[in-house]
Amino acid sequence: MFESQVSRDYGGLRHMRRALGLEASEATAAAAAATTTTQWLLLEKASSNSPKQKLASATVEEARRNDLCLVKYCCPDSLSSKRLYINFMANISRVFKKTCSNGKLSIYLGKRDFVDHVDMVEPIDGVLLVDPDYLKGRKMFVMLTCTFRYGHDDLDVIGLTFRKDLYVQVQQVVPAEPISPQRPLTVLQERLLHKLGDNAYPFTLQMVVNLPCSVTLQPGPEDTGKACGVDFEVKSFCAENLEDKIPKRDSVRLVIRKVQFAPLEPGPGPWAQTIRHFLLSAQPLQLQAWMEREVHYHGQPISVNVSINNCTSKVIKKIKISIDQITDVVLYSLDKYTKTVFTQEFTEAIAANSSFSKSFAVTPLLAANCQKQGLALDGKLKHGDTNLASSTILRPGMNKELLGILVSYKVKVNLIVSSGGILGNLTASDVGVELPLILMHPKPSQEAASSEDIVIEEFAQQEPRGEDSPEALAAEGDKGS
Repeated sequence: MFESQVSRDYGGLRHMRRALGLEASEATAAAAAATTTTQWLLLEKASSNSPKQKLASATVEEARRNDLCLVKYCCPDSLSSKRLYINFMANISRVFKKTCSNGKLSIYLGKRDFVDHVDMVEPIDGVLLVDPDYLKGRKMFVMLTCTFRYGHDDLDVIGLTFRKDLYVQVQQVVPAEPISPQRPLTVLQERLLHKLGDNAYPFTLQMVVNLPCSVTLQPGPEDTGKACGVDFEVKSFCAENLEDKIPKRDSVRLVIRKVQFAPLEPGPGPWAQTIRHFLLSAQPLQLQAWMEREVHYHGQPISVNVSINNCTSKVIKKIKISIDQITDVVLYSLDKYTKTVFTQEFTEAIAANSSFSKSFAVTPLLAANCQKQGLALDGKLKHGDTNLASSTILRPGMNKELLGILVSYKVKVNLIVSSGGILGNLTASDVGVELPLILMHPKPSQEAASSEDIVIEEFAQQEPRGEDSPEALAAEGDKGS
């Protein structure tokens, strides 16, 4: 048996139907049964030595030339067909599409994560597709907004809003302004313009430096609508003037993220030491803790080295290691919130007048903290696709107030020291040190992306139940991402 994997594009269905000898009803039914997670169609038809196999191979090449949707052709017993699949997938460009509720205006972006390289931020390049009858000689705009939300939209009363726009950039796409600089088109923009036709228009937005990265505060179980935090949004609409009020159903919005990756050359790991003197003990208790690296990655174990020199008559019952997330909300107040994202006790008994040294592996994960309200997370694009917020990297001369939310971490190592004897643990005390922790994502490998083939991921639109109803806002918070 051989497998062909295609998307829901009807042009691809026609090619697939001819290759596999399927009736139109069979192909349509198979497309309807495609999984919602990947939106691919898996079909099995004919034997590996069937003459239709050669036709399917030719169909793959034809689909590649015409940007159609045959994505996988793989005979399990054929090495050449596996190579064909690998080479084909390497040439695919993923495109995100969002259409406004009236179906007249669509936005296409090649990615939704844009990297802050400290001295510059990756440009936001995309394409707008508009119905010419809907445009009707009006102007078409695209807008980038960086917003800090510190309250839900349904709490807005008497003109008081719980949001602040940190940055707004507007570009007139149609007709193009003569004074605006003409940027060269990217390869993906050229491919989209060729694919979408004469009613498609390219745009490029450039963020300024020193803007915050995307951060979301984890909502409570009863919270609805958009979560508090810092988010970025690309919005497009048609209007006579920029000041016109645009109904939500006539605009298209797509949430994006601004992210930072760990530096390629991190500094040395942190080190801390404390010495505690006890009554009736001639010698002190010495605790040292350190980490080998300055920067650690999300989801990977963190090695915390602990060295103890116990020259006292005390007995150390346990070693407790915890990781705290500190969130500073600096825009509208000086609030500081501390949430423990990891804690574990190690029953390492250390006798009096002895020494101890060991490395402990700890891993803070969002999965163990998904019920903690107010926990800072990396900006969310959809449910379940995020992690604990990355550490905020402050550059010299940076205005902290513009960042809105500052996130940092610290590792705490505590010794539970007991006096022993009759009183036992009743006279126990803590001896501890703290280490700063930088938690980030590693920088992905730079691979040359080809746009020979395009796979479009389209987001479903939901009709608003009212321009400013809580249901519409909640839907916008879910579907707008």
